[in-house]
Formats: sequence, structure tokens, C-alpha cells
Amino acid sequence: MTVVRRALALALVLLLGAAGAQASPAGDQFKTDLDRVLKVIGETEGQAPEARRAALRSAAEPVFDWREMAARTLATHWQARSEAERAEFTRLFTDLIERAYIAKVERYTGEPVKFVGERVEGSLAMVQTRLVAAKGPEIPMDYRLIEKDGRWRVYDVVIEGVSLVANYRTQFDRVIRSSSYAELIKRLKDRG
Repeated sequence: MTVVRRALALALVLLLGAAGAQASPAGDQFKTDLDRVLKVIGETEGQAPEARRAALRSAAEPVFDWREMAARTLATHWQARSEAERAEFTRLFTDLIERAYIAKVERYTGEPVKFVGERVEGSLAMVQTRLVAAKGPEIPMDYRLIEKDGRWRVYDVVIEGVSLVANYRTQFDRVIRSSSYAELIKRLKDRG
């Protein structure tokens, strides 16, 4: 999980840093949402941690398609779930992701990010960025977006070739196959 947590923290830093990039419609929507998150970071400086985290969660909500991310994470196991189970899993998965990186967002210091390109194929897009680290090589970061109801939202983040969705999919599949879906839900609840 440590690799995933670091990847999520880096993902959010890059999301925030990419806000100054020029892009096409998918990238423009991405930029607008990220500008809103950056504004909240500035406006909530010095507030109580709980209030600040709530404001950040609210601002970040339109950036991610949590249900799409959850469905892709469960993969074939998603189809076997009832609508109530899907809603519960989406909520627990969203909480897991948010807990993994919200604290990192609060420490964002404006690291420069280069927007390198974008590919759009129908309702799917990939926005490519590179984190320009103070020391060391640039870190490639690709955002997979999906358009639904006229909005582009992130459903996966690929950091240095490692997909967050694929990483969680592997972990969750292992738990389900070695134990059960109920055990996965129990573990997610225990982390909360």
C-alpha cells in the first residue's frame, strides 16, 4: 500500500501543478476543476484541519469519477455486485483514496509541471504531464479521463507507467479470490 499512497500523493500534486497548462476541451475542463482546488487550498490556509479537508474533498469531487474508478478497480467482480453493494464499495473506495492523499494536498507548494500532450478518443482522453522535480529526472504522469454528461473526470492516474486502478485491482482481486468480497469490504471498513 505504501507505493499506492505515494502514487496518490504524487498524483494529486501533479493534478494541482498541471493547472497552468494549455489543453483541448478535456484538458480545459481538467484545468478549470484544478484551478478550483488550488483556490480552496489558498482560501483554507490556517483553518482547522477537519474543515480544510472537507473543503478540499468538496473541491476535488468534480475532478474524479469515483464510480468509474471503483468499477474499473473491481473489474469482473463489479458485475457480480448489486447496486447497493456497488454504492457501498464506491463510497469505501473513495474514502480510501481520499485518506491516502488529502494530507499531502495540504502540503502542496507549487512544484512545476509540464503539460506534454493529450489524446482524445471519443469519450476517453489521456492528459500527459511531467513533474519537474528540483533534483532528479522529470516524473511522467498521465491522467485518464472519461467524459460523461459533458464533463471530463479522472478515472485513473498512471505514474511512471504504474496505474493506480490496476494496482488496487490486483490487491482487491487477491483478497476476493483468497477470501471473499465480504472480507474486502470488512478490510476497507476497518481502515476507515
